[in-house]
Amino acid sequence: MSPADIYGVNTPLVTPHGAGFRPDLGALIELLDFAVEGGVRGVCVGGTTGEFVHFSLEDRCRAIEAATRHNRVPVIAGVGHTTLEGALNLAVAAVGAGAGALLIMPPYFFRYSQEDLYEFLLRFAAGAPPGVPLLLYNIPAFTNDLAGGTLDELLSSGAFAGLKDSSGSWDLFLRLQALRARHAFILLMGDDKLYAKARMQGADGVVSGCAGVLPELLVGMEHSLLAGDARRAQALDGRLREFLVWIERFPAPLGLKLALAERGLPAGLESGPLGGASRRLADQFRGWFREWCPVVVKEAAEAALELDERRA
Repeated sequence: MSPADIYGVNTPLVTPHGAGFRPDLGALIELLDFAVEGGVRGVCVGGTTGEFVHFSLEDRCRAIEAATRHNRVPVIAGVGHTTLEGALNLAVAAVGAGAGALLIMPPYFFRYSQEDLYEFLLRFAAGAPPGVPLLLYNIPAFTNDLAGGTLDELLSSGAFAGLKDSSGSWDLFLRLQALRARHAFILLMGDDKLYAKARMQGADGVVSGCAGVLPELLVGMEHSLLAGDARRAQALDGRLREFLVWIERFPAPLGLKLALAERGLPAGLESGPLGGASRRLADQFRGWFREWCPVVVKEAAEAALELDERRA
């Protein structure tokens, strides 16, 4: 996989599981096929949306291998770990299984200084298998925040092909765009709310959890943006924000799993028990999504048809 292949709409897959937190690989492939048929360019396995923290290293490797063997689109393998050794072991296994790129976050749970994070990530780059694009993953909601200066140094080092930024910070996006004028790298948005605005201002694409549930919507937005149809892109972005208002009320990635199940897809079991208020909210969300989803899928299809007619 070349860095030039990493752009447009990509999606991190949830990892369906049964009792005992063993990945359901058949269900994982069904979700992959659904996303690909919806038009996504690539998938990420073993990322935050995939709830990697719940699974053993062996099961994480099995999930990556299952997706890469299916090989319908490029697979970005999430190799985040609390230790450098663990991240490197995952990287070796993922590349051996055929992963096209590696996504590495800072070590999580324990707090580290920016200097420590810089050292961890540079050592990861030095020890990772050669010839595979390495993507930094900034997601401060769940792990150590990579400050702007640290990202500047890491991306200027030449050790990393690019970055998935899930910080949700527009100021950081502007800083990264300025850095790209001096050092070329792939810039992927991990926050769906910033995707349309950032794509119009030069971001290479998105790694969108919502695209695993609503590939039609995100791909329709992408096509509208590339065609310069700001009106249509804005309308679809509004629909995306309606969805986000709901799913952000649940612990990640429960809202996505609830929506997948409503679309008849195998989302797997919930990862933890829910209280009464959360269960009532889930019932309300299901009812809302059941009516909302067909309308939005139709709107996205109409956008695609209109664009095709213009090209013709």
